Amino acid sequence: MTVLTATTGVRGGVSVAGWGIALPERRVTNEDLAARLDTSDAWIVERSGIRERRWAGPGETTGPLALAATRRALERAGRSADQVDIIAVATTTPERPIPSTAALVAAGLGTDAGALDLNAACAGFVYGLTAVSALLQAGVARTAVLVGADTMTSVVDPDDRATAVLFGDGAGAVVLTGDAGGPGDPGAPGLVASDLVNDPDGVGLLVVPAGGSAQPASAATVAAGQHYLQMDGREVFRRAVRAVERSILRALDRAGVGPDDIALFVPHQANARIVDAVLSRTGLDPTRTSGSVERYGNTSAASIPLALAEAADAGALHEGDLVLLCGFGAGLTVGTALWRWGRPA
Repeated sequence: MTVLTATTGVRGGVSVAGWGIALPERRVTNEDLAARLDTSDAWIVERSGIRERRWAGPGETTGPLALAATRRALERAGRSADQVDIIAVATTTPERPIPSTAALVAAGLGTDAGALDLNAACAGFVYGLTAVSALLQAGVARTAVLVGADTMTSVVDPDDRATAVLFGDGAGAVVLTGDAGGPGDPGAPGLVASDLVNDPDGVGLLVVPAGGSAQPASAATVAAGQHYLQMDGREVFRRAVRAVERSILRALDRAGVGPDDIALFVPHQANARIVDAVLSRTGLDPTRTSGSVERYGNTSAASIPLALAEAADAGALHEGDLVLLCGFGAGLTVGTALWRWGRPA
């Protein structure tokens, strides 16, 4: 297993200047699903903690959701589109295969900022946070927008009880600036440590078989349902808990901090049972854990920025707080980032 690490908090600051979210209008409750699937509210809640989720309608696909979240983040940050140097969109359900969703967001904003997509499945926002922070600290950019956006309902079989009850759609964005703190300042805001890993033995546990270059979409693949997500939920659960525990403990160890030093834990909102298992194994405080799975379900790369933005809106984050973010998903890909919270001076 290859482990990519970073310990960058002492090299200068990266601050969170603003944040924003975008959600589809349609709420789908467990009762709605029970009316047409062999399931119940009690069954879904017991196994996932989910009570409702948002499903995209016309005009609410990944691109429009990402654009709406970006506009709200820029408004909160007091930044205009022409001040943005880089736009990065973490997604596993892009608006189109070509061009990137980030390019469509840039076009929607009317900016010539650099644009790129990043696919690390449900860990995409954490991978993007690590990568964009490096660009800012290297001086490649001074202001960047990082978006986590997915419309998972576009790849989930609505008649498959095992997956249809779990996934929802949404987007969350943050505006990051590299103008806070200075070189050698250990208290500067931004990335303190990260741990990016992959479990190659789990690569086949979460798969959309068709639609790529290996198996282009055709009438036959559509008829066979091969453009829908296929998941071994039991094995994903087992491997995710173990991999997330190890990743979190490595990141904390590299930063020289312990669970009690974490002001807020923002895990990927895949399943409440996975989060509970991780909390019990790592010693992180459940009362300092941000969650939104009950209301939104698993929104893939959007889940961490959605939960982070809600915590920030609620006043749960303060200057200098250590925030631990951890995502895990198809690949099996895991990413943990320890972030020192700070707003621009």
